[in-house]
Amino acid sequence: MRTFVHGEAVWGVVCPRRPSRMAGVAMAGFRVRALDALRMVPHPAVTLLLDFGAGSPVLDGAAGRRHLGSIVAGPGFGSGGAVWARGENVECVQVRLSPVIARAVLGVGLAELDGAVVTLDDLWGREASRVRERLAEASSWEDRFALTEALLARQHEARAPVDPEVAWAWERIAGSRGLVRVDGLAGEVGWSRKRLWSRFRSQLGLRPKQAVKLVRFDHAVHRLVAGESAARVAADAGYADQSHLHRDVMAYIGVTPTGVAGEPFLAVDDLAWPGLPLTR
Repeated sequence: MRTFVHGEAVWGVVCPRRPSRMAGVAMAGFRVRALDALRMVPHPAVTLLLDFGAGSPVLDGAAGRRHLGSIVAGPGFGSGGAVWARGENVECVQVRLSPVIARAVLGVGLAELDGAVVTLDDLWGREASRVRERLAEASSWEDRFALTEALLARQHEARAPVDPEVAWAWERIAGSRGLVRVDGLAGEVGWSRKRLWSRFRSQLGLRPKQAVKLVRFDHAVHRLVAGESAARVAADAGYADQSHLHRDVMAYIGVTPTGVAGEPFLAVDDLAWPGLPLTR
């Protein structure tokens, strides 16, 4: 376990020894004694948080909504910077699922999540409690990762995948880091624009233009955290100008591009999720 320190935040972080055998799955383990007001930052993946510790993570959202324990959050969850995580003695396996496989794994269309969060109990019923018990009983993090991967694989194999045309369109968007013209995607897969937009939205939970914007934002803020200037990031990441970047970052996180470096949720990514972003 490695220690992540960012300001007053101190977390234990564990990565699996090998990448997941499932395309579109990335996992990390977290142990946090005191999680104090961590702002959630929107991400293009679906977040599956499997809690098994003595304490329990708490998500405080807009309008006083609160969620405890294991949760599932759709792509773009946390937009506006209004969702905060906190808790004591938190231990969890966090999974990032590509939207392409998330519907089969979770057993629910991502359009039903609509960028929001639901508890795992609401999706899986008693199975959620059994998962928590097995993770708590595991003797090592590697065993927990293996249990989680086996669970995801069983869920995925039991359900139909998304349309290959939808998967291809997502991969084009994610692989280009949001620098693709969405108006041309339908022609490239041989569908009408209306059909692709409808299937993409129902199966992945986002409209293509929303997906482009979210993927572009994710790439941009990680470059800002790495210390690149806002002017360079705006020019390279496909924004019209620096003001455009500023508006997007403010809309997604509620802070300026200069303030992004102070967000632990983003700074921990290089340690917890090394390598390329999910594209499948």
